[in-house]
Amino acid sequence: MSASALSMHDFAIGQLHNLLRAVGLADAANTATKLLGEALGPGSRLPLSATPHWPSFVADDHTPVEFSVALAQNERPAVRMIVESLAEQPGSRANLATSLAVLERLAGQYRLRRDKFDLVRDLFLPDDPQGAFAFWYALIVQPSGTPAIKVYLNPEVRGPEHGTGLVTEALSRLGLSSALPAITEHGLRREGLDKFSFFALDLMDENRARVKTYVSHDDAMVADVVHAAAAAPDVDPDLLADVCALACGGTGPFTRRPMMSSYTFMAGDTDRPSGYSLYMPLRDYVEDDLEACERVLAIMARCGLDTSPFVMALASLVRRPLSDGVGLIAHVSLRLGNPKPGVSVYLSSEAYDVTPPRSKALLV
Repeated sequence: MSASALSMHDFAIGQLHNLLRAVGLADAANTATKLLGEALGPGSRLPLSATPHWPSFVADDHTPVEFSVALAQNERPAVRMIVESLAEQPGSRANLATSLAVLERLAGQYRLRRDKFDLVRDLFLPDDPQGAFAFWYALIVQPSGTPAIKVYLNPEVRGPEHGTGLVTEALSRLGLSSALPAITEHGLRREGLDKFSFFALDLMDENRARVKTYVSHDDAMVADVVHAAAAAPDVDPDLLADVCALACGGTGPFTRRPMMSSYTFMAGDTDRPSGYSLYMPLRDYVEDDLEACERVLAIMARCGLDTSPFVMALASLVRRPLSDGVGLIAHVSLRLGNPKPGVSVYLSSEAYDVTPPRSKALLV
């Protein structure tokens, strides 16, 4: 069967099968592929075409799913997916309605806890959503066999000028208003350059559910990132600085796609987050995926991680020489503090397109 005869749904399901088998999670494939198929929505069953049926911002080529492999010392890898649900006739309002319909079905199947989500949904889900998205899923396939599900919400869904206000109100409703000064002091100190970019909630029982706020840092230096991370305890600033420099080829300023901090709040947190992660858009700071691969391997060596799960995961998805494009290895994240320090590598589906490699002149 030619690629053009496949639907987005079938193409992504096939990739997930291969990825799970590569990292030793084949036993979870049946549950995981059903979950992904449900989350993608009915619009994903349209045949793949040269032009995406909906310009999803999950991936650079508008594929509505992105894969990642989460790695930690002395633990088996987990596979994660970011997914935008597509309506039968995709559109901002229609996709949001489809996402919420999917949530109703998943809530029954997986006994999801929506307490926190229900407290803030009116803030982030207006009738006329603006911005790049309104609602994305994160689906996590774990060695335990029970998938985890969380949702990503857009602070700019009512317009960029309302982002800080929405997150401030959401934190207040969730009992985390005392934590806002720590985020502001460390992550939002550069007016006009630092801003809230995502708000995420785990849909699981109260004791394990996390609240995560994401802050993007335009034109940041490594020193800005280290300062942002200091809002959380147990952050190794030297490791953070080294990994950031390895990922992006220097100490900054990082003038292309911005670095992004995330602050993780767990049960019992009040005035500061338990964990911190830095998301580094690797694809913007390398010539091609061969260079990106080399940088990921260097990061994993710096963090003392086994590289074989990443290598196997990459091999399961790659359909071209790594030097023939850039963006298959989209970005890499470093997790510090609670609950699980480690590295995640994000891998693009490239269902629709491959970004050509860029010249050295464009990286200067």
